Amino acid sequence: MSSEKFSPLWLELAFNFPLRNSFWYKTEEFPQEEKDTLTGRRAEVMFGSRKIHGFILSAADVFPPDLPVRPEEVKSVLRVIDREPLFGQQEIALARWMASFYLCTFGETLSAMLPSGRREKALPDGFFPEEQVFAPQARRTLSAEQEEAVARLTDKENFTAGKGGKLFYLKGITGSGKTEVFLRAAEILLKQGKSVIYLVPEISLTHQVVEEVRARFGNLAAVLHSGLTPAQKFAQWTSIRRGEARIVVGARSAVFAPVQNPGLIVIDEEQDGSYKSGNAPRYHARQVAMHRCAQENCVLVMGSATPSLEAWYQIRQGNIEALTLSRRLSGGEPPSVSVVQLAPGQNALSGELKKEIAAAKEQGKQTVLFLNRRGFSHIFQCRTCGFELKCRNCSVPMTWHKAKNRMQCHYCGWQTPPPQVCPSCGSLDIRYLGFGTEYVENELREEFPDLSIQRADTDAVKKKGSLKKILTDFRNGKTDILLGTQMIAKGLNFPGVTLVGVILADATLRVPDFRAAERTFSLLVQVAGRAGRFSAGGKVLIQTWDAKTPAVAYAAAGDITRFYEQELRERKLLDFPPCTRLIRFLFRGKTAGAAETCAEEAAGTLRRLLPAGSEILGPAECPLSMIAGNHRFHLLVKCKNLAGTLPAAAKFAASWRGPPGVYLETDVDPVSIL
Repeated sequence: MSSEKFSPLWLELAFNFPLRNSFWYKTEEFPQEEKDTLTGRRAEVMFGSRKIHGFILSAADVFPPDLPVRPEEVKSVLRVIDREPLFGQQEIALARWMASFYLCTFGETLSAMLPSGRREKALPDGFFPEEQVFAPQARRTLSAEQEEAVARLTDKENFTAGKGGKLFYLKGITGSGKTEVFLRAAEILLKQGKSVIYLVPEISLTHQVVEEVRARFGNLAAVLHSGLTPAQKFAQWTSIRRGEARIVVGARSAVFAPVQNPGLIVIDEEQDGSYKSGNAPRYHARQVAMHRCAQENCVLVMGSATPSLEAWYQIRQGNIEALTLSRRLSGGEPPSVSVVQLAPGQNALSGELKKEIAAAKEQGKQTVLFLNRRGFSHIFQCRTCGFELKCRNCSVPMTWHKAKNRMQCHYCGWQTPPPQVCPSCGSLDIRYLGFGTEYVENELREEFPDLSIQRADTDAVKKKGSLKKILTDFRNGKTDILLGTQMIAKGLNFPGVTLVGVILADATLRVPDFRAAERTFSLLVQVAGRAGRFSAGGKVLIQTWDAKTPAVAYAAAGDITRFYEQELRERKLLDFPPCTRLIRFLFRGKTAGAAETCAEEAAGTLRRLLPAGSEILGPAECPLSMIAGNHRFHLLVKCKNLAGTLPAAAKFAASWRGPPGVYLETDVDPVSIL
């Protein structure tokens, strides 16, 4: 910076902590004509005795008259960090909307919009690669349904000024070519000078999409994911903001990418729960994308073989236009699906499943086995007194990991050696119940010693690059059986797979959450879609304790419509989403009594604030009553008119002051109430 002094500029800053007001600082390092270039950059300041970074929201050349201090009392910024703005007015407006909708602070929303690497340091000049104009790959022949879908997504009428964006849903069975529709539409809109955001649930599991985008669009493509270094993330973000990268692929937070002239936002596997943030701001990428499309006049297309019930409901209401792909394009046929009723005490591998695994190997084909429960056994029980070993910090059973010989909590990570006697009564008559992926792997190796087996779950893929190697080996035919959790349930495309086995369909069903059946149904349909994608004769075996459960029965029958209709009838009877809206207030603290008292007091306050037609459920102890040593109590506000209820909820959240050690979490439209 020049040593020349300029008259002060007054900077309004927001910070990434739960304070709902902004703060003013000053700088004399910039001339008045650079005032507008400061908005959207970061500044380092002293906040009390702490040195922290804040986001510059506005800059004024006149001292704000309503500040309760004199000009000479305003602190100076230590430095302005960035050479150019990270945010424009569109992003700042989006952050303001998020703060009001999700009942959080402006600074929290701005921080969430930035890839984590951007919180490190500014990028040196000259970092960006040379521009490369994309050259589309050899064109694939589209089916008539695909052609129609592409035409609807790119219709000029969708971008007519004032229409506020158009919403589409591409419903298609697995293997029907949804990705090709998304990419072909992106190609057309990029040629028209527009930009595209392509959201996927998990980058590590959708590398096929990433590779296809890079191959088609070259350096016009940017990929935002956690594997990038801070400097790489910064480079991608700045390249997007400058308009050098015009198609962005990424997980949930890529919805904030500052693309220029947006034309299309894609949400692949829209039903996936990872699109909802678990930390403040607890935003849903689908809602943020809808808001961006309305404000920036672009198209949103969601896609899945199993839409969320919210999306299905909006299609039924006529708010989202459905596009359909009804057949597989790679020569495969829908697999035959059988349900195997498990008997009490039966091992993880039924006779039917073992027979089909052997048959697949004889045919030179591969098998995918799915179980959404890791570890060896998940319940330690004393036969004498009935004691069950639970985490000391969380109200959940400990899981035995045989390979490490440790009992582990899958919520807080606490570990302990497995007991040799009952910790409660000292009895030696103890047992382990239930099975996880580690148990199934052990049983597979005993039953099929000559087969190559790989396990893909969070325990097995902790080493960087291990998941990619497991999937590459399987794709190349080096592995006979791929066993895994939900990370292998969707988005993967393996030509050699002819058999899919669901070890226990009930693993995701027996949880106290009104969305349990929907999640189970979606997972079963998605994992079944891995079988027979390139040839006829694919088979799916679903093992379950209860074959008549609607989620299992309808998934086995491939009857998506009847499942959604039944589930929607039940939600209407219960008056739960998507027929109503929920706002969750959760109170957590080290002392159960303090957290419960805060929840009870909050319920009384909210009853006075909420408009007619709103209903309060609770307060009550959360189904997971303790996590990481924090006792948890919650209450749910249920309403038909969210817009009319949010102001009262916001007023409560902004004014709440709890005792030390008790914290409030707010969640608008929660996807889980555990």
